[in-house]
Amino acid sequence: MASSPASSRLADIPLQTLYDLLQPITVPAGQPRASFINWGLSYTCTPLAVFEPENEYHCQLIFELARREGRPVRAAGVGHSPSDIACTSGYMLRTEKLNKIIEVSLLILLVAISSRNISSWGDPRLRSRSDRSSISSSCQALCSAGLRSSHLVRKVNAEKHYVVAQAGITLNALHAALQEHELAMINVGSISDQTLAGIVATATHGSGITYKVLSTHVLSLVLMLADGSRVQCSREERFDLFMASICGLGSTGLILEVRLEVEPAFRLKETQETLEFDEVVHNLDTVARAAEHVRLWWFPQAGVVRVSAANRTSEPKNPVASWLWHSLIGYHLIQFLLFLGRYLTSVNPLICRFSAWLDRGKTVAVDDSYRIFNVDCKYPQFTTEWAIPYENTRACLQDLRVWLDKEHASPNGLRPHFPIEIRFTDADDIWLSPSNGSKTCWIGIIQYKPYGLNVPYRKLFERFEDILASHGGRPHWAKAHRLRPADLQKLYPRFDDFVRVLEEVDPHGMLRNEYVQRHMFGKRGPEYDERVFKRLR
Repeated sequence: MASSPASSRLADIPLQTLYDLLQPITVPAGQPRASFINWGLSYTCTPLAVFEPENEYHCQLIFELARREGRPVRAAGVGHSPSDIACTSGYMLRTEKLNKIIEVSLLILLVAISSRNISSWGDPRLRSRSDRSSISSSCQALCSAGLRSSHLVRKVNAEKHYVVAQAGITLNALHAALQEHELAMINVGSISDQTLAGIVATATHGSGITYKVLSTHVLSLVLMLADGSRVQCSREERFDLFMASICGLGSTGLILEVRLEVEPAFRLKETQETLEFDEVVHNLDTVARAAEHVRLWWFPQAGVVRVSAANRTSEPKNPVASWLWHSLIGYHLIQFLLFLGRYLTSVNPLICRFSAWLDRGKTVAVDDSYRIFNVDCKYPQFTTEWAIPYENTRACLQDLRVWLDKEHASPNGLRPHFPIEIRFTDADDIWLSPSNGSKTCWIGIIQYKPYGLNVPYRKLFERFEDILASHGGRPHWAKAHRLRPADLQKLYPRFDDFVRVLEEVDPHGMLRNEYVQRHMFGKRGPEYDERVFKRLR
């Protein structure tokens, strides 16, 4: 791939000047943010350097340094993924300050920098703060001019129902911005703490048998490729790059902007009730299609399933909240009991039955859509989630119950935490989406970490994954998994096309961290091991 005009200009900056320009956005070594740890407290890394860019120009400088030094660079948001997908031994680019809703503006840049300024970059006398500031401003203007001579963007298009936002914005902030314009995301997952880029790069999902993964709501992307070029892609423009990027694991390019389809703001009316497991499985199709958005929480040791069914409504708000349940009992007491279960595992089934009993009553709530979609994840946790073809759901759940019953019957059997979350999505055509080609059931298990303390999980997850794999399962990309290229080629018809795009846009692998090298390219060795970034090995 030929160098872009912007990257060729950046290449003229002397190395020391490049270091000087990056210094203000570099996290000092020794500070907490110089290391990275994910929300679940399960993976950690200490990159060569952590940068916190505030604009696209800063990102260009980071990429330029990585190219010169032959180092990988990895973008990371808030770190909510329960895997090492964000970890790196190279440079880390934290996106949290790239968090703006893009304003309505018409910007025409016509910049000329005299040859005197260019030649003075190498002058050792230019070391004062004012001189460095002048250099930075000149470089930024020059690169911006090379990237785009005119730029017209809208903050929120309420008529066509889309928003353009920087990719580092969190969903919580995006909800607030959309609400001001009486708009909302079409569907949302269980949390809104993660960044917009994070949900796009991993094809994050909500629930609803006729609703597709959230990446299908992306209308277009603006990416910074490994060579520093700024490109736009969509289903109409650079199709292959777009289809690779809307579940691209952060490896096709740095996502700068997302144009996202939204809809008029709406409220959801959610009914929750507890049903027997056998009843739910027997009537699975009726249950899954009972409302627009259905999700299930299965308490195996209690033999019951908590069913959530939510539909759009015009009814007034009527949120359901209980301080006693959500704070004192639902959080603090349960966490203390799980702490006891860490040392006396026979307590865990009792805690499960107790929790199911506490939450047994039927409830009805009406609230803003995202407030109903989101749930409290409570504590740091180990978790894994796999997607299976919807038609295999009943058989898979029955196999899971047989397995868990055997564990419970054995004196030395596993005593897992709860609940098992079950959600549904419609089929899509995204190359690496776990819902590619078929309606999908997502099944996820957890092992909570009370007070941040580790608990056993590896045997549990391995046996769970064996069962899901036997039913055609595909792992959620944000979760840790064991599959390698040969496995993924069998599951994803467009896997080779995805790898081809990566090799075209990033031939030197600058955007490939250990996760991508391991799962997409089959790299082996201790530096690529799936536990290389585990907090405790």
